[in-house]
Amino acid sequence: MTLDKNSSMFALLALAVSAFAIGTTEFISVGLLPLISKDLDISLTTAGLTVSLYALGVTVGAPVLTALTSRMPRKSLLLWIMIVFIIGNGIAASATSVTVLLIARVISAFSHGVFMSIGSTIAADLVPEDKRASAISIMFTGLTVATITGVPFGTFLGQQLGWRFAFIAIVVIGIIGFIANSILIPSDLRKGTRTSIQDHVKLITNSRLLLIFLITALGYGGTFVVFTYLSPLLQSVTGFKQGTIALILLVYGVAIAVGNMIGGKLANKNPIGSLFYMFIIQAIILLLLTFTAPFKVVGLITIILMGVFAFMNVPGLQVYVVMLAERYVPSAVDVASAMNIAAFNAGIAIGSYLGGIVADSIGLIHTAWIGSIMVMIAAILTGISRMLERKEQI
Repeated sequence: MTLDKNSSMFALLALAVSAFAIGTTEFISVGLLPLISKDLDISLTTAGLTVSLYALGVTVGAPVLTALTSRMPRKSLLLWIMIVFIIGNGIAASATSVTVLLIARVISAFSHGVFMSIGSTIAADLVPEDKRASAISIMFTGLTVATITGVPFGTFLGQQLGWRFAFIAIVVIGIIGFIANSILIPSDLRKGTRTSIQDHVKLITNSRLLLIFLITALGYGGTFVVFTYLSPLLQSVTGFKQGTIALILLVYGVAIAVGNMIGGKLANKNPIGSLFYMFIIQAIILLLLTFTAPFKVVGLITIILMGVFAFMNVPGLQVYVVMLAERYVPSAVDVASAMNIAAFNAGIAIGSYLGGIVADSIGLIHTAWIGSIMVMIAAILTGISRMLERKEQI
């Protein structure tokens, strides 16, 4: 079903608010680690489990829970997701031990995985077919804005009032998202289709879908090799002061949001073709950063360009997965979407972990060209997928 232009925009904005809340909670622990470590009297490594277990919860929970909830009415499922999200972050805000906090993080992660998979298909259903990628990009704008604005604000709040207040703020945003979804999302959404074990087998054995999942992990995750360590890179390699870095990150966030919207428009008609060029350009930008990072002006320009292309691939990747699933396994579109969300998170985990190894062993500046190689491999795989697409159309 599709809505009129104004109604669909308000509905998409409601999804974006929820995505903002969920995106903020995903990365909030990074800024709060020292505070959590000190308050709960645990090591930074143990506190770091609040990040890694969350990512694991999304990766595992997204496809499994999406399959289990496939027959629920979409709007009801969406509202239940927000309730679970609110409960998870509420438990985190009141946690007095690391065990309770980790359980709360996993609960929140489960809601994240299902929301991002069904949110994409709901967004696509709200608009005409040629606007699907743009609709998905509007929803994901909430996630991109959260990455830059929600996380620093939550970290600041945690530093001023205590880390629990950051989670309380996330609960408040989650409640706003719940109310917005209950009012603005239509009730007569297309129903999900029940998925069988056979459908799951078809998904994980379909070479075209496996290829795009791999492209998602490498192409999206490659930037995280650098992005995870962007602040120390700006400070120790480029030479910016700490106060300036906060402003640069804000500009980077704007660049991400702009790139995400451009990516949605470019991917509307030919997602796989657009992705091919996006990855090639991003790989070149990351390679250039290796040489420009020590210089403030050209380094900053390169980093902003990296931001523009960082999330530009998200709408195209997600809409192309939906297209392939509709073609090969139409009964498991939501699960395929969830698997791609898992691939995004796997990419973040791989990129961040690889970036840490590179930074510790050969230096921060080398994260750029390592990330470039990762994205270039994704570009090559995208070229193969593009070639297979063209053969099918002959």
